[in-house]
Amino acid sequence: MNKQKGGKRLWWRGGVIYQIYPRSFQDTSGDGIGDLNGITRRLAYVAELGVDAIWLSPFFRSPMADMGYDVSDYCDVDPMFGTLADFDALVAEAHRLGLKVIIDQVLSHTSDKHPWFTESRSSKDNDRADWFVWADAKPDGTAPNNWMSVFGGPAWEWDGVRKQYYMHNFLASQPDLNFHCQAVQDALLETVRFWLERGVDGFRLDTVNYYFCDAELRDNPAVDGELGPSGLDAPDVNPYGFQQHLFDKTRPENIAFLRRFRALLDEYDDRSSVGEVGDGARSLKTVADYTSGGDKLHMCYTFDFLGPHFSPAHIRDCVTDFFDVVADGWVCWAFSNHDVDRHVSRFARNDAERAPVARLALSVITSLKGSVCLYQGEELGLPQAELAFEDLRDPYGIRFWPAFKGRDGCRTPMVWNGQQPNAGFSSAKPWLPVPETHVSLAAASQAVQPDSVYMHYRAMLDFRREHDAMFDGEIAFIDCADEDILAFTREADGEQLLFVYNFADEPRRFTLETTLEGLKPLDLPGMHAELNGATVDLGAFDGFCARV
Repeated sequence: MNKQKGGKRLWWRGGVIYQIYPRSFQDTSGDGIGDLNGITRRLAYVAELGVDAIWLSPFFRSPMADMGYDVSDYCDVDPMFGTLADFDALVAEAHRLGLKVIIDQVLSHTSDKHPWFTESRSSKDNDRADWFVWADAKPDGTAPNNWMSVFGGPAWEWDGVRKQYYMHNFLASQPDLNFHCQAVQDALLETVRFWLERGVDGFRLDTVNYYFCDAELRDNPAVDGELGPSGLDAPDVNPYGFQQHLFDKTRPENIAFLRRFRALLDEYDDRSSVGEVGDGARSLKTVADYTSGGDKLHMCYTFDFLGPHFSPAHIRDCVTDFFDVVADGWVCWAFSNHDVDRHVSRFARNDAERAPVARLALSVITSLKGSVCLYQGEELGLPQAELAFEDLRDPYGIRFWPAFKGRDGCRTPMVWNGQQPNAGFSSAKPWLPVPETHVSLAAASQAVQPDSVYMHYRAMLDFRREHDAMFDGEIAFIDCADEDILAFTREADGEQLLFVYNFADEPRRFTLETTLEGLKPLDLPGMHAELNGATVDLGAFDGFCARV
């Protein structure tokens, strides 16, 4: 159920989260980089959209080798984003507006500039010598095993001071912490407590299944055949996909740590957690393990909806598979985030389809059982930006260019007002270019267009809040002969709703089952389908909702 004792709804269960990428949201300091004060300035916009919470990508002190996912101080704000006082003001304003605040905790690794690593690498017998994953070279001087980095190349870097290799799942400047060391767990949990004490409502746990590696450092076996699924949006140009990642991540010891993490959160009222699980074919099993029993994570998300597929069969299979496997856990669905191409560019076949596909995608995802995460700019229907190589800042894209262009195309600045320099993002040259294709889609212009993608987002999120069945009501899919039609019911607390969606670029007709006669159509925002006796007539990329 989605209620606490006393009947209060659990805000995270069925809630809608809006992801903010701080570097690209709003600059107030005039350096071309977004900051915390900029986020605070724009929180009213986020609240008016109708979401329940914001998720802030990392703003901690960092050398920014991986745009903040290389943390050098877990308990401070990087000066480019502001100060701790700025963060406190952001939380206060968010709470005043009724928004919860989720922050991105990067616990699996630190920056190589973190004081913990500086001490750990200084010798083999210092107080933090075992805080990171160190290993001797093989007799011939090569790496301890065959593990690969997600960002390309071996997962091991030689350190001349210790005369050992250290492990890194990502950049060589992001050494992996040794979770087999109890002191590491204790120290990390204290950094989580630091933010809980500052009023943070929840945590998005980056690469949550990467915390532990095999204590024996055994080799990963090969994947049979061609490149296999990597589990973390590693493109097929990356040899990471050649391995079954049995020993470098998703180790059973992680369960006990997640229980410790949850116990800490449960010391505080109304807190939540969402884990990022990248685990290929094992993802659902991993999510089940991590969210079952009510004593680990509150919910997780996988990469099921972050790929190229957008069809009724794919949606139905993903949702059905999830709730078949994850019996008592919870999911957070997303079509876009800061690591993948924007979904209107993945799903729409041409420019003309972008707006209708954006409306359809939002209607579908907010109708499904589960929580929802939206990514900044998707409410404007922003397409993926096309950037020149010389504009790239993402080390992942630079490493694999031109076969893989990286993640900067979804991280370009938010467009607020097309009549202002840099679309209102900054008075200075932005850290990434503002694409011309985005300027005409700016928030200010869409806010006065009744049929804009932005106005559809507002209307659909209002519609969702009006119906309890859309939060954690049960979902039942209806068999359709037409492969372009997705139909299902949601039911909770005596309310049953029917949803029918047409994924085709031309009209379709859906024939109702006899058990669905006597429907009372509801005005589903932005959709124009009509009920004609025993059939529903849908236009291209159209939808229908009725109370059963």
